[in-house]
Amino acid sequence: MYRFVSKTGEAARLIVDYCISASRGDDVAVSFGLPAIDFARAVALEVLSRGAYPLLNLRDEYVAEAMYRLAPEELLDYISPIDMYMLEKVDASISIISPLHTKPLATADPGKVARRSRASRPLTELFMKRDGEGSLRWTVTAYPAPSLAQEAGMGLLEFEDFVVRALKLHEDDPVAAWKRQAEWQEKVAALLSKASELRVVSSGTDITFRVEGRIWINDDGKKNMPGGEVFTAPHEDGVEGVVTFDFPAVWRGLEVEGVRLEFRGGQVVKASASKGEEHLRRILETDEGAKRLGELAFGLNYDIQRHIKNILFDEKIGGTMHMALGAAYPSTGGRNQSAIHWDMVKDLRRESRVYADGDLIFENGRFIEDYL
Repeated sequence: MYRFVSKTGEAARLIVDYCISASRGDDVAVSFGLPAIDFARAVALEVLSRGAYPLLNLRDEYVAEAMYRLAPEELLDYISPIDMYMLEKVDASISIISPLHTKPLATADPGKVARRSRASRPLTELFMKRDGEGSLRWTVTAYPAPSLAQEAGMGLLEFEDFVVRALKLHEDDPVAAWKRQAEWQEKVAALLSKASELRVVSSGTDITFRVEGRIWINDDGKKNMPGGEVFTAPHEDGVEGVVTFDFPAVWRGLEVEGVRLEFRGGQVVKASASKGEEHLRRILETDEGAKRLGELAFGLNYDIQRHIKNILFDEKIGGTMHMALGAAYPSTGGRNQSAIHWDMVKDLRRESRVYADGDLIFENGRFIEDYL
């Protein structure tokens, strides 16, 4: 059993050195929730020791909820030029997921949430642009806040241990461990890069993706900590079939379960859910791009074995696949644009197969080693 508190300094150094490679003269934005104040300070001290300047930004769930309850209508459409300026100018960004409350928008008006998402599209597009051109170094990580432990259905000590292992902080040399993970994932990315079409067959799922010419990205823990996936964007009109997602899909605190999507010509033509279907339909109506996939990915971090209702971890579960409705990362060659990027996870660890141009390359949660 590992305590995160005993690994705080090691985690901060991993983020600052390995993930964003902070250097002298950098402006580094650090956003965090109140439970992570001590960890944010540790990160800031590491940033300062590299000769870089930390800009700390506290996120607060009270204010997030108040936006939809107290703010006048015109603020739903407002984007602060200060937010735009920050995103344009910072050299690196560190986002620490650490909420006081995991579902501040659980009872918010779905229409208002969709409206705010549409208004925020310039920020999403600017982020995607800077990511694509390589001018912004960024990472997202998490602090084991009590709210996240409760959401995961774990005790506090158990959740701290879970986070330590997911970040590979239990290894003698976490950086070396992530480099080994990166080397193996590069083999997976190389295999998938040869494919023109992928077909996934599993429970409630038979779906194909056209991926020829698209770039598979190796998420080696630098832009997400924990990392552990390879991802691309399927062709915007090249998704056909049906997929049923096994785990709850959470969008800005709104939870939807039992999502089933049917695609034709790359677009969602039918959508249903066993819980939260109205939220699903409203979010799909955010804009035209919300009905198409911007990401297709395989989760490859086998130090993560369970779903905790936190997409930073859930999309990396070893033996899963996830798909994101909405905006594509330009670095993959994807062109879909949207105000949303909503990841949903499909469990492929049992009775599941993936074919690349007709050849079986993945079965029951594992890539077939002969192909790697």
